[in-house]
Amino acid sequence: MLLVPGAVRAPQELLMPLAREVTSDGDVHLLFPADAPPVRAATHAQADELSAVLEITDVAPVAVPHRIRGRAWLSGWLTRVPEQAEPGRMMLRLEIGEISVDDLWGSGKAEPEAFAAAAADPLAEHEAELLQHLHAAHGDQVRLLGSLLGTRAGLAHTERAVPLALDRFGLRIRFAGEGQCFDARFDFPEPVGNVTELRRAMHQLFTAASE
Repeated sequence: MLLVPGAVRAPQELLMPLAREVTSDGDVHLLFPADAPPVRAATHAQADELSAVLEITDVAPVAVPHRIRGRAWLSGWLTRVPEQAEPGRMMLRLEIGEISVDDLWGSGKAEPEAFAAAAADPLAEHEAELLQHLHAAHGDQVRLLGSLLGTRAGLAHTERAVPLALDRFGLRIRFAGEGQCFDARFDFPEPVGNVTELRRAMHQLFTAASE
């Protein structure tokens, strides 16, 4: 959701871009209908600097307690990029000045230069379907990973276990039930670069849990 002066009271759906992408320079391009409040605000600003905040909410693609995995706020300056949109739509450019993140791994800030240089996690595009597949087809094996938790194994074995997040470094599972829940992170032996390597890494985890 893009928050800009004068548009903060607009309905949420009018502040959500139709599409977004990060350029090689680290700017964020946001596509809106031409009459959307953020477009009107950027048009009226003309040559003046218009501050804006892109708020991103990360929601787990599986049903778990406390489903929001994190939020990020990208603050910067908004301008129009009229030559990059079809009639009836307008592309806006958000030049990033500050980034804040609060998620499962903690809270902190990121430098715009680091954001521009960062590469997407190789599993990001497929994470939702992979988590849904693990939950639907490998629920018993996912639950069995609780046996790797040492002193917490007894609790984890009897609780509901749902795969919550997945990246090249490992899998996070949320164990829940009887009024309590906790997350456990299971790191892969080494970072994976694609789905094939992920299958091998998951096989190693499941094998270790079954021994």
